[in-house]
Amino acid sequence: MAIHLLHLGLPVRDQQRSMRFYATWFGFDPDGARRYPDGTVILRNPDGFDLALHPGEAPEQPAFLHFGFQMPDAGAVRELLARMEAERVPIPERWDEPGYVAFKCLDPDGWRVEVYWEPIG
Repeated sequence: MAIHLLHLGLPVRDQQRSMRFYATWFGFDPDGARRYPDGTVILRNPDGFDLALHPGEAPEQPAFLHFGFQMPDAGAVRELLARMEAERVPIPERWDEPGYVAFKCLDPDGWRVEVYWEPIG
């Protein structure tokens, strides 16, 4: 039996701002957002992954805490990094090695989001 992680919930200060961030950079669909009575908004990306944005404050986080998006190749990681840098998205970490190309950016609430590529196998 395969089990898949397909949902992440985050507290955010400004849902509209977070929705724009995840739509712009990671392909989540704000037009299909579902709103719930507790104030949570859930966005889905083309892979069927749900991101639940709940009104609140992000707690202080250790530097290692993050979640990530895998890209199809190293060039795609570098291209997204260049676009984010041009738009002044904070990039606290980056790697560019033969077997691993990645960076971590910060979303509007300071959540660390990794974008990476590494060969499979």
